Amino acid sequence: MNRAYYSNFINDFVDENTESIFGKISGRYDLNKLVIQQSNAWKEQISILKRNISLFKGKIYFEFTIPRMGKKVDNILIIDNCIFILEFKIGSKIYEKSAVNQVFDYALDLNNFHEGSHNKIIIPILIAEKAISLENEYINSFDNLYDTIYANSDNLSDVISNALLYFKSSDVIDIAHWENSIYKPTPTIIEAATALYKKHNVEEISRSDSGAENLSLTSECISQIIDFSKVTNRKSICFITGVPGAGKTLAGLNIANLRSNYSEEEHAVFLSGNGPLVDVLREALTRDKVKTAKEENFIISKSLASSQVKSFIQNIHHFRDASLKDEKAPIEKVTIFDEAQRAWTKDKATDFMKRNKGVRDFDKSEPEFLIEVMDRHKDWCTIVCLIGGGQEINTGEAGLEEWIWPFASKFEDWDIYYSSKIIEDKNYIKDQNALTILSNRKATKKNELHLSVSLRSFRSAQLSNFIQEVINNDVDKARKIYLDFIKKDYPIKITRDLDTARKWLRKSAKGSERIGVVGSSGGMRLRPFGLNVKAKIDAPIWFLNDEDDIRSSYFLEEVATEFDIQGLELDWTCVAWDGDLFYDNNKWNYKKFKGTRWQNISDQRIDYLINSYRVLLTRARQGMVIYIPFGNNDDVTRQTVMYDGTFEFFKLLGIQEI
Repeated sequence: MNRAYYSNFINDFVDENTESIFGKISGRYDLNKLVIQQSNAWKEQISILKRNISLFKGKIYFEFTIPRMGKKVDNILIIDNCIFILEFKIGSKIYEKSAVNQVFDYALDLNNFHEGSHNKIIIPILIAEKAISLENEYINSFDNLYDTIYANSDNLSDVISNALLYFKSSDVIDIAHWENSIYKPTPTIIEAATALYKKHNVEEISRSDSGAENLSLTSECISQIIDFSKVTNRKSICFITGVPGAGKTLAGLNIANLRSNYSEEEHAVFLSGNGPLVDVLREALTRDKVKTAKEENFIISKSLASSQVKSFIQNIHHFRDASLKDEKAPIEKVTIFDEAQRAWTKDKATDFMKRNKGVRDFDKSEPEFLIEVMDRHKDWCTIVCLIGGGQEINTGEAGLEEWIWPFASKFEDWDIYYSSKIIEDKNYIKDQNALTILSNRKATKKNELHLSVSLRSFRSAQLSNFIQEVINNDVDKARKIYLDFIKKDYPIKITRDLDTARKWLRKSAKGSERIGVVGSSGGMRLRPFGLNVKAKIDAPIWFLNDEDDIRSSYFLEEVATEFDIQGLELDWTCVAWDGDLFYDNNKWNYKKFKGTRWQNISDQRIDYLINSYRVLLTRARQGMVIYIPFGNNDDVTRQTVMYDGTFEFFKLLGIQEI
């Protein structure tokens, strides 16, 4: 894949006419969005580079795509054994911190996700055209990636020469091999949503290695089902399953993006009952829409941008309530229900409708009602259910079974497609009667509907398996997975001191990588340590605002619970562990804090508690520290037995204390 708008050997670039180079670059750009500032910036950039790199041998790239971020780096230079990442700020007199982080993030992306750049010296350079010269210091960040250094339009040649002298080696990068290397980006869900909304496709922003190729296969399988339903005037429902972080939400967003063909009256919508996820994604899309418009010299108000993105991502409960008021078929022919296992049971839905909506005759589960809504279509429609096994975290969440019960005696003209994992993994269906219904309806099993590889924790695809064995209390299996597959590439630490955990997070994060503290909503006795799980975070601010905002996750003051962070992720997390789930007498013990003391829990509440910690332990993309405070036997609610056993359990797995 040609990832650059323009590339050439440096000597040929220097000899080529400026207008010819500019024409090739601008020819790859959307001319409807090309503004005079961008044109002038490219021309000035070409001029500066021609003056500064003529003495070097290597290759130059303009507007090189950084897939995970949906952005392009101004220039990449490959000279001898070094990869230089260049970010120009034409006209700037200062080296702005945001620009320093920007170019470092580009370099970090190559280091993490581009195989040809692995183990190569990567040097990000910020070129502020009119800034003063600075003395550069080469500070290794990690691997062979170095902190951002500085240049202006007059000393760029010297800056590059000094770096080449400092890193001098007989090794030379094989440029052809570098260009043809696999790119394996794993975008955050926020980055993915933003890129997809801009009409990038999933192949452009996601990994291309064989381990994650089933993301594309899943999207293709769903598209084929939709096409078949459309051509044959059939109604269909599909169940997509996946391990935590496997890209279920990304697959759903991609389907919503691909199947919104308004000219063909094919409307798709991404629906989620996860309020924080909807709020964060909408806010991210809105901010990006306003920012992009500003960059293109087009002003759009935030309120207008917000109203436009709402058709792409909606709250499932708003969709439900609108369908209660209007009995016509919805405009959407394709509905994607994220975290469908969290839809409400009949009891919860009926009770809510009576108490909050004044609907006295509502007597069905949320899934049954939503199927009825889509069944109003006279011709065709498709429902896509994204299912996370073991992800139900709240009372009244139905689980997958509730989507299957309605097909026992109704909706006989619907086709059912399901992932093979549904019948293999007990985390998905616990009631065998639901499987009998699938058999009786002759539902179609498709292996492509299961996402088996975690994209979130890209440093270790085995993280979800490790967490499962921790929950299963299988010490031997958990320890083996940790030592064999996780320890080397995915840092996990434990500590009894919260400040130590915070320092570790700040030291571990690079560039603008996001850090944060997460904890169980039942962790009521974390409060003595300054972590109040009952203090609700403002999710869009916590997840999106930068490190200068005390309300953001970066400040490590506000704690996000499983309800805030499910479906989302951070780069590095501190998982704060309390006495609601503690290890003692070689087993896990389950508690709920009520009034002034801990109480035992049983039955389904145990599943909710286990799933809460499963969510918390699978939110970090790159590594985590587990904070287990010291108990205090003078406080009946913080007995040492509720903490020490858990700490020793993780040490037994081989996890290092800091």
